[in-house]
Amino acid sequence: MSDARLEREFSVSPERLYAAITNPADLSRWWGPEGMTLGDHTLDFTRLGPWHSVKISDAGRQMKMSGQVTSIDPPHSVGFTWAWHDENDQRGHESHVTFTVEATARGAKLIIDHKNLQDEEAVRGHSWGWNSSTNRLRALLE
Repeated sequence: MSDARLEREFSVSPERLYAAITNPADLSRWWGPEGMTLGDHTLDFTRLGPWHSVKISDAGRQMKMSGQVTSIDPPHSVGFTWAWHDENDQRGHESHVTFTVEATARGAKLIIDHKNLQDEEAVRGHSWGWNSSTNRLRALLE
């Protein structure tokens, strides 16, 4: 199994960054790579339990993922499982994501640890996706 890690700094307070990565209203505005829209979802990382989302590409391709929120430590971290669904809506390999927020001299840093990915191809894909998604998060916050 392989892991991906991304660190991004933002010019906002740690509390504001934490709210943006956990509250449904903010999550729905940045969740998913640039060029994709959010379809059906139950994104709410303020509580333990299930979540799912559907991302829709510009070409109309739909990609569903789901998991369980496994840990919440406001305003420091939130953890959740993640699995893609196939064309028959069956969940595939499950990995785990942790968002950690740390104070910095200029605001706050988001650390994304995506662990237990299947292989290096999955690491590359998720690294690209998280990088692109945090570009959207930056646009929301700044």
